[in-house]
Amino acid sequence: MEAPNETGYQASEAPLLCINNCGFFGSAATMNMCSKCHKEMILKQEQAKFAASSIENIVNGGSSSNDKDVVASRAIDLQSIPVEVKVLSVPSATDSTVEECTEPKAEGPSRCTVCRKRVGLTGFQCRCGNLFCGVHRYSDKHECQFDYQSAGRNAIAKANPVVKAEKLDKI
Repeated sequence: MEAPNETGYQASEAPLLCINNCGFFGSAATMNMCSKCHKEMILKQEQAKFAASSIENIVNGGSSSNDKDVVASRAIDLQSIPVEVKVLSVPSATDSTVEECTEPKAEGPSRCTVCRKRVGLTGFQCRCGNLFCGVHRYSDKHECQFDYQSAGRNAIAKANPVVKAEKLDKI
């Protein structure tokens, strides 16, 4: 057999792994890095340049036209990134006094409307708007004035709207 140099054929180099050991293959065009690591490196370099020019502007108190170009190109990149803004307010002394005046005062322990028994957290709120104990929680036990029948009809009417097809014109 002939040697590879005699035929002009050279064996290609084995694929190189990324120099950051991320597990992907790198290339000479990206300085032996994978595309992801290469983009991150370029982004870090741009951020470092931007930070250096910002510090230089603060120290010198002015900016040159070159710095404006860097800032303008950086502003375009920042506009494409979604930013969530949160506004926090610090309550002042006047706000706390207003809140205290508008808060409803505690009426004491919660009690059953019928027997006045203390119910605490185990009380049952009826649809008529009153609070009842376990014995009086049913509508027939406390003479409830709420109209369950019409409420049921309204719920069914909302859930099942009437669907009618348009009439066809007779030929």
